[in-house]
Amino acid sequence: MAPEDKKSLDAASPAKEKKDKKEKKEKKDKKKDKKDKSDADASFTVDTTGDVTMDDINDAADPDLLSPIAQPLADAPLIKKLFKTVKKASKNRGHVKRGVKEVVKSLRKGEKGLVIFAGDISPIDIMSHIPVLCEDTQNPYIYVPSKDALGGASATKRPTSCIMIVPGGGKKAIEKGENKVKEDYQDEYSFVHKEASRLVEQLLLG
Repeated sequence: MAPEDKKSLDAASPAKEKKDKKEKKEKKDKKKDKKDKSDADASFTVDTTGDVTMDDINDAADPDLLSPIAQPLADAPLIKKLFKTVKKASKNRGHVKRGVKEVVKSLRKGEKGLVIFAGDISPIDIMSHIPVLCEDTQNPYIYVPSKDALGGASATKRPTSCIMIVPGGGKKAIEKGENKVKEDYQDEYSFVHKEASRLVEQLLLG
């Protein structure tokens, strides 16, 4: 190699080394930013404890959108307990029935549980017949302000008009032996079921 070429190569090496270090640092920073973003997203969307924040309760809850027949309507502390119960029940296959069709089907089959309605559904007529069905089958019911928050609590990204918590997954699941519980929510369920029953009784007595 000519002395001139060797000198030129020696001069370029530090510059190349510096450039390589800079590129490695940029890649490392990008990787870290991506990981931080991923961690932040996970902490926002994944609930491993079943805890519910006030943001869940207030999410898309507009008092002006509430139907006048949305009674009994849960207050904030009860909504928090309801959503916590729904989140835990949703981790067990078949324990949460979603939507008008599924809820009505379960009630007519004689399933026992707790029905939760979204009070901001419009038109409310699509599910106005269900409270009467609940009363006929002796299943308590309660309203929460937001269909979006109810959908989120029941492990779906879609707004949800109503759900029914059926402990054990219903008669069919019990007969098939498919009523294994991944996460126990019996204490929470007993509390909200009792509260909803009390509020419905107050409503009917006027």
